Amino acid sequence: MRVFVTGASGFIGSAVVPELIHAGHQVIGLARSEASAQALTAAGAEVQRGSLEDLGSLRASADAAGGVIHLAYIHDFSQMEAAARTDLRAIETLGAALEGTNRPLVIASGFMGFGMGQITTERDMPDAEVYPRVASADAALALASGGVRSSVMRLAPTVHGEGDPGFIAALIGIARNKGVSGYIADGSNRWPAVHRLDAAHLFRLALEQAPAGSTLHAVADEGVPVRAIAEVIGRHLNLPVVSVAPDAAGEHFGWLARFLAADIPGSSALTRTLLGWQPTHLGLIDDLEQGHYFHTSPA
Repeated sequence: MRVFVTGASGFIGSAVVPELIHAGHQVIGLARSEASAQALTAAGAEVQRGSLEDLGSLRASADAAGGVIHLAYIHDFSQMEAAARTDLRAIETLGAALEGTNRPLVIASGFMGFGMGQITTERDMPDAEVYPRVASADAALALASGGVRSSVMRLAPTVHGEGDPGFIAALIGIARNKGVSGYIADGSNRWPAVHRLDAAHLFRLALEQAPAGSTLHAVADEGVPVRAIAEVIGRHLNLPVVSVAPDAAGEHFGWLARFLAADIPGSSALTRTLLGWQPTHLGLIDDLEQGHYFHTSPA
């Protein structure tokens, strides 16, 4: 299949591209910069220059593809609503190109907006007032009624592996800067996690097999206590592991505080049954113990 991939040179996309190519698919990756274009060429993919704001490029690329995986997102937490609007327009454009063809569209989504403390399943619906990205997922699922084999992939908050630029890397940077490895309150709140190679494999399965209108969970670790994460970080950096009071979390953790306080365990049982997906790579704690997260020099 000829597959158009947005976000193809990113942390997850750079695992999805070889996963697709090794399975015999032809990949066309969206590249905004020359560096991204060179990375895609080196990986064996074709390059489509453009960005999420270039709707004409998105539509033309989707028109020419047998399927689409949409991974790109503007992760600017200071402008979450604007990023969500850009994402929604991109998905509507991709969907319009695929309408009536029964070709697959797999979009990446997230785990925010669910009730705290409960194990979130694929059947649960998030609160759109809490998580503006919900509109994108809703738009993608609605495409199923218009002849698009659309599916939504909710990625665990922590997609980990070598080169991870996300929450765990940010937490390690904060620990280095503060001189302590912190968690909020008693640290019993839980984060789902998945290795990026397991997530990449699931994206391929979704492209190939997911029924129209599917919601899928890329979750291997159902819920890792944040205190356990902080303890590994403290041990590897030789720093004290400390509790941070909830009313001091914003000052200590900055933008990460709202995410670090979340207790959002998640299940992927329905996804595993539907697609036969079985994670095979290291869980989050074991991956942290490998040491690669700690090889960079302190900021």
